[in-house]
Amino acid sequence: MRLRIFTEPQQGASYDDILAVAQATETLGFDAFFRSDHYLAMGDHVSGLPGPTDAWTTLAGLARETERIRLGTLVSSVTYRPPGILAIQVAQVDQMSKGRVELGLGTGWFEQEHLAYGIPFPAKRFGMLEEQLEIVTGLWETPVGQTYSFTGEHYTLVDSPALPKPSQARVPVIVGGGGAKRTPAMAARFATEFNLPFPEFADIPGKFAGVRRACEAVGRDPRELVYSTALIAVAGADEAEFARRAAAVGREPGELREHGIAGTTSEIVDRLGALAEDGVECVYLQIMDLADLDHLDFIAREVVPQLG
Repeated sequence: MRLRIFTEPQQGASYDDILAVAQATETLGFDAFFRSDHYLAMGDHVSGLPGPTDAWTTLAGLARETERIRLGTLVSSVTYRPPGILAIQVAQVDQMSKGRVELGLGTGWFEQEHLAYGIPFPAKRFGMLEEQLEIVTGLWETPVGQTYSFTGEHYTLVDSPALPKPSQARVPVIVGGGGAKRTPAMAARFATEFNLPFPEFADIPGKFAGVRRACEAVGRDPRELVYSTALIAVAGADEAEFARRAAAVGREPGELREHGIAGTTSEIVDRLGALAEDGVECVYLQIMDLADLDHLDFIAREVVPQLG
């Protein structure tokens, strides 16, 4: 099982804060550093100071200041960037990182941040997502010297040179969500990975089964997809340390145990083992306290060696 670090910088983090976590992620041996793509803090009494950072600007910086870890978004919103611009940004950051970028793309959901920064927020966005997935992957796959055109309900591209190209032959694309039909269908068509964000544990096998059926419906081998989940992670060497870290992120220990990867070492190892039995191949550990680098060190030192 691969473990990835997943952060929410909109809650209050500078680029230097994010860089410190990304470099710790690399030094400690985790597989990847991912960040959310949001422009406004969430929750009561959260200021978001020092203010938002742009996801792809951040990842461009990290591409030059890390060497090994994968880098990506979980997830970028189709409302933020036209697909042609997104394809250019991701391809460029992939070049800057020498082929370490992954793109998570979704419909977006947080209306308030759109209002705060003047970003249009259409009521219906699944069609936008489907077209963006087709356009972005189509631009990357267009042979050099040829052009790409697309006409859809939401976007039209005419004779695009489809440049630049990513360093990777295929940038991994992550599609996720809990929907029963449209999301699995889009994952089957366009994704290299299907992600379940913050699911109820009992729902995971059924959701994965739905994606496998969607793959079979379009003649794709379901085994081609990576099956992942994202869950909050709060760990401690003992109950007191765990409770302290839970309080630092404003969560109750019991609730964290019920919905996250939480508790002492043995509890977390058991939870990850159960996830593996349910078909989870990759876990995004949502780390909310970016100042607590000892937390990452503890997980790397005490949990990872026991995963086998």
